[in-house]
Amino acid sequence: MPKLKYFKRHRMELELRHARPAVELPAGYYWLPWKHDLLEVHARVKLHCFKDETDAVVFPCLTSLDGCRELMTAIATRPGFTPAATWLVAGSQGCVGTVQGLTDANGYGGIQNLGVIPGYRGKGIGRALLLKALEGFAKAKVPRAFLEVTALNRAAVQMYRSLGFRSYQTIYRSVELEPDSESSAHASHVTTIGAGI
Repeated sequence: MPKLKYFKRHRMELELRHARPAVELPAGYYWLPWKHDLLEVHARVKLHCFKDETDAVVFPCLTSLDGCRELMTAIATRPGFTPAATWLVAGSQGCVGTVQGLTDANGYGGIQNLGVIPGYRGKGIGRALLLKALEGFAKAKVPRAFLEVTALNRAAVQMYRSLGFRSYQTIYRSVELEPDSESSAHASHVTTIGAGI
């Protein structure tokens, strides 16, 4: 019998008028800007970033390539899609990180699905992806950026706070879990924003 579980999530925002640290990738990594023919690559990287994380429990579309592909298509075709805030990070082993940006009806920038593949975490790639997306929003004259993060993802929450993001709302997202799936709802090391699009 399914069991209802609640996941605490923080909605955070940042005014973009303030200076931000320089965007720096670790040696051996480089940027790939948005192109429509990279949609499939974004979907595959997203799958590897999220499939075994808490956010895949909260947003089941992140557990399959089809779900990630549908999500990327929804983002890329949505009004407000912001290519300047949408990036891949690549290295000698291929693409290892992804982020997308959407501008909402108020003209604010939403960070979407920032993720780094597990074996490449702890190198500063996630921080660089966030800063690169914020740089893209700033170039597009977006005054404020926002995101949503699962509270269990303490490393991501700490990173966002260190860059000036402040929580403005706490929400609880309910998810029906099968009894054997609860053990997979462990602390996430990545964040997803708007994955239910």
